Amino acid sequence: MKNRTIVTDFPRISELGSDLLQISWCQRVRTLSLPFMFCLAYWVFACYGLWLFAFLALVAMSFITYGSTSHDLVHHNLGLKRSTNELFLSVIEAISLRSGHAYQVVHLNHHAQYPEEDDIEAEASRMSFLRAILEGFVFQIRIYLWALRNPRGRLRWIVAEGVVVICFILAAVIAIPFTLIPIIYVGLMIAGSWIIPLITSYIPHDPQAEDAAHQTRLFRGTLFRLITFDHLYHLEHHLYPNVPHQNWPRLAQRLDPWFEQIGLKSIRFWF
Repeated sequence: MKNRTIVTDFPRISELGSDLLQISWCQRVRTLSLPFMFCLAYWVFACYGLWLFAFLALVAMSFITYGSTSHDLVHHNLGLKRSTNELFLSVIEAISLRSGHAYQVVHLNHHAQYPEEDDIEAEASRMSFLRAILEGFVFQIRIYLWALRNPRGRLRWIVAEGVVVICFILAAVIAIPFTLIPIIYVGLMIAGSWIIPLITSYIPHDPQAEDAAHQTRLFRGTLFRLITFDHLYHLEHHLYPNVPHQNWPRLAQRLDPWFEQIGLKSIRFWF
C-alpha cells in the first residue's frame, strides 16, 4: 500500500518484560520430553495394530518438533548448556528424519536475511500456492544441501545427522520382509515434512511489504489459535526470536497495543 507508514522502531524486550525470556523447569522438561513420548507412542500403537493412534502420534510429533521443541533448540531458547542443546537438537530432529543442524543453519539465515532472495527457507513465500505445495516434496533435501554448502561451523553435525537419517531409512527398508512398522514410520515422517514450506513460509510471509512489521502477517482469533495450537505468532517470533514458544501468547498480548498504534491489521477467520 502506497500510504503505509514504514516501521523501523520496535519496543525493546526490556519494555515488554524480561519475563518473556524465561520458562519454568516443568515447561523445559515437557518441551524436551514430548517428541520422545510421541515417538514411543507410535511404536507401541503400531505394535498393537492401533494404526489410527499411531498415525496421530506422528502427526503430533511432526508438529511439535519442527514448530516447537526443535525450533526453541535452534534459537537456544530453553536455557540449556550449549553442548546439551546441540545434542537434543540433533537427536530430536534425527528421529524426525531431519538434520537438526541443517535446520538451525537455514532458519538462522532466514532470520538474518529475510526477505532477501538468498533466504532459502522463505523461497516458498515468493511462489504460487501450487508451487509452494510442490516445494514440500524437495524442501528437506534442498535445505540439507544448502546447509552443507553453508555450514557456519556445523558441518560435522550436519554430515553425521545426514548419515544417521540415511541409515535409519536403509534399516527400515531392510526390515520390510519382517515388519512394515519401521518403513511406515519413515513414510509418515517424510510426509509430515511435506507441508512445512506452505505453513512456515507461504502462508505467514509477505516479502514484498516495506518493513519488518508488515513482511510477516499478523494472525489473531480464537479459531486460528485452536487450529494452530497457539502457534500462530509468526510475526511476533520474527520480531523477538529469543522468546520461547511457550511465551508467544503473552508476547502477542503485550504487542497488540503497539500493533494498533501503527495501524497493523490482523487476519482473522470467523472469530
